[in-house]
Amino acid sequence: MRLKSALLILFSLSLLFSCKTEYEKLRASGDVNLQLKKAFEYYEVEEYARAEQLFESVLGVIRGRVESEKAYFSYADCQFKQNKYILASFYFKDFASKFVNSEYREEADFMTAYSHYKLSPSARLDQSYSAKAIEGFQLFVNTYPDSERVAECNQLIDQMRKKKEVKAYAEGELYFNLKYYESAVRSFENLLKDYPETTDSEKVRYMIIRSFYLYAQNSVVSKQPDRFKEVVTRMDEFNERYPKSRFGKELSTINKVTSKRIKELRNEGYKI
Repeated sequence: MRLKSALLILFSLSLLFSCKTEYEKLRASGDVNLQLKKAFEYYEVEEYARAEQLFESVLGVIRGRVESEKAYFSYADCQFKQNKYILASFYFKDFASKFVNSEYREEADFMTAYSHYKLSPSARLDQSYSAKAIEGFQLFVNTYPDSERVAECNQLIDQMRKKKEVKAYAEGELYFNLKYYESAVRSFENLLKDYPETTDSEKVRYMIIRSFYLYAQNSVVSKQPDRFKEVVTRMDEFNERYPKSRFGKELSTINKVTSKRIKELRNEGYKI
């Protein structure tokens, strides 16, 4: 049994070696037509690494030939299929600029944006690629309004915008936790401006009031009257918008303390 197993392993290794040798001979052959044919064959059976290398060998040589269009698109797709999304986005975009009238142009434009979508990290990290994905999908929708991919693009745009919204909230929360209350207010207000459709608007406005209240509380005395009055103004707007808010109890406490402090400041000013 051991001898049989050893012979089987030896046969498998020799087969693997011979296959590799055949492929390496193909790459070094200089036979462009055969390399291109084999590249498409490898691509069809999803051997993308080998297909990529063969396409790369022939693309410069077959420039101007009919096959170059499909070969370049397949080469870009090999990058994507191997999770090389930065390269994929570059080559799909380059394809679209080189083959403006290609039947693959629409797919290349979509895949450029989709490659950026695949590069988009978790919501806590930098969202530059999310922004690129949104821009790409929006451009696709504008360019191909009748495409069957429009609904998918809009859905992916919503996903990316939500991720950017979560990132924006995390930034405001970070400023708040670091006690940079003025920056927290600015960050939360920008969130509402950039994402007016947010489903967390109540919580964001609640955080703005908390931030402004603590900002006023930690200000020099001469600045406190105006800043506490701003807290009251924000509170009135909040209560009008959310009369049965889940944050009502805590905000009521803040309102009482704020009103008391305004009276104290008024009395102190009168005494001076």
